[in-house]
Amino acid sequence: MQSNIFEALIGAVVLVVAVVFFVFAFNSSNVGTVQGYEVVAKFDRIDGLNVGADVRMSGIKIGTVVDQVLDPESYLAVVSMSIDPDVELPKDTSAQIIGDGLLGGKFMALIPGGDIDMIKPGGEITFTQGPMILDNLIGQLIFSAGGGDGDDD
Repeated sequence: MQSNIFEALIGAVVLVVAVVFFVFAFNSSNVGTVQGYEVVAKFDRIDGLNVGADVRMSGIKIGTVVDQVLDPESYLAVVSMSIDPDVELPKDTSAQIIGDGLLGGKFMALIPGGDIDMIKPGGEITFTQGPMILDNLIGQLIFSAGGGDGDDD
């Protein structure tokens, strides 16, 4: 009987340690949504970028993607981002969708410009670049590697 109680206590301790570990890992990983002011950016395509993805500047998380919609007039993807209120974005900031490694997800990278005027809350980032599509790059590599000068002698 004492063996069962001992095993139950050890199991409870293991569960408590696991919960503490997961809470610590979640809090230290910066996974939550950044609460701040909202800006939007329009892209021709946003393949692989999901709601909840990081918005980074110089590799540091400064925001979160909060919404994605299709503009019915221009057929562009409109991405809404929540940006940390301590970070001001110059008007000529550019946005680029980048892959996080070969098999990782996508995130939004913001590259600040040099303008002295800042984007207001609710404003738009006008300089954008969609993601690189690996299939297209491989196709270009294969067809350009065929080379040849067109002479079939």
